[in-house]
Amino acid sequence: MSSIAFKPFHGLRRSSAVPSPTSTTTTLSKPAVKFHVSAAKTSPKLSNRNLRVAIIGGGPAGGSAAETLAKAGIETFLIERKLDNCKPCGGAIPLCMVGEFDLPLDIIDRRVTKMKMISPSNIAVDIGQTLKPHEYIGMVRREVLDAYLRDRARENGANVINGLFLKMDMPKHWDEPYVLHYTEYDGKKGAMGAKATLEVDAVIGADGANSRVAKAINAGDYDYAIAFQERIKIPDDKMVYYENLAEMYVGDDVSPDFYGWVFPKCDHVAVGTGTVTHKNDIKKFQLATRNRAKDKILGGKIIRVEAHPIPEHPRPRRLSGRVALVGDAAGYVTKCSGEGIYFAAKSGRMCAEAIVEGSQNGKKMVDEGDLRKYLEKWDKKYWPTYKVLDVLQKVFYRSNPAREAFVEMCADEYVQKMTFDSYLYKTVAPGNPLEDLKLAVNTIGSLVRANALRKEMEKLNV
Repeated sequence: MSSIAFKPFHGLRRSSAVPSPTSTTTTLSKPAVKFHVSAAKTSPKLSNRNLRVAIIGGGPAGGSAAETLAKAGIETFLIERKLDNCKPCGGAIPLCMVGEFDLPLDIIDRRVTKMKMISPSNIAVDIGQTLKPHEYIGMVRREVLDAYLRDRARENGANVINGLFLKMDMPKHWDEPYVLHYTEYDGKKGAMGAKATLEVDAVIGADGANSRVAKAINAGDYDYAIAFQERIKIPDDKMVYYENLAEMYVGDDVSPDFYGWVFPKCDHVAVGTGTVTHKNDIKKFQLATRNRAKDKILGGKIIRVEAHPIPEHPRPRRLSGRVALVGDAAGYVTKCSGEGIYFAAKSGRMCAEAIVEGSQNGKKMVDEGDLRKYLEKWDKKYWPTYKVLDVLQKVFYRSNPAREAFVEMCADEYVQKMTFDSYLYKTVAPGNPLEDLKLAVNTIGSLVRANALRKEMEKLNV
């Protein structure tokens, strides 16, 4: 694609040069919107120091939060144990994230413009015909994206600590600090690391599905899926097929409640699946996914095997005092698609913005009311998206006939346009009333035909 095609999008970069740490402007999706800073009238002004905030976890949520805080002059600490983390993740990001988070194009492995949705009976539907020339789904490796966001936060003033968070002591008074206990691995203390403590005024938990921060504030449990993924190095002639194409497989064989995928990376493909209801069978589902794609990955060599929990819904509690949860720790992964990268980065930034606003760029103490503004904005903006996708998953992932209907529906050009517009730009795409009515009729028809096919197959098996 030519460079001219990218001009309409603000913030796209050609290189991974890190921005100047002198900048204090918070980058928003709409640069013309000014970021209003205010603080609670009762918040005391800090003397002889700035607000101190710790972020636990160095993924997209933690990196984005740390950058926003550091740019605003807040004393920022980011604690991450695995700085070379390769989280098992499909790695798909929407186009709007590239511009909104000013991501360099050289960290994007592939620009997917074509997708194949493959039904339980192996009927393949091509998706992507409504995409404009400059539109694509970005494919990234998490170890590359996460490192870039952390490094950018560091260049803007954040203190990035290679450490394992253990626990925190809660303040007994409203203006007392949180005391964090962690093991620091600075290369000088040996493999065991050294015990350390840190006093901060607020904490952002960005430490994933098994969040220790969430446990510390009794945030409650949630259902989670197990994602299992193999990175497979396939022959060059096979890789040509996946140059700008991704595949999604649905069916009871690959997952009873999710889907299997083959996503292209820089020089290999990521083949994976996930499930909430049948976690013990995850390796069986993974084998089925690999078998479905076997002709296209023939001769491939597995170079990495990964597994990780993925939340299915937000936690019962996402905030307590001056501690807030973001990303997977909060449970921000969408049903149906399993998307979490954009929502992690966005929630980290929104939480940090609430702290910046409430503290007047780190000059005042914050309280729970300041952080609650982040939750209010988040729920207002994204709660409908989560509910709609939850309904879609329950309708179309419940049985093979329903999945056949889902794939048939995906062939509709209007469905593709609405889906991609909503995904790429994270806005609710306005629909055409007549087309919406036709879509409803066609959806019902697809479900009826798929169920009739199931009944006929059952007769043959008697």
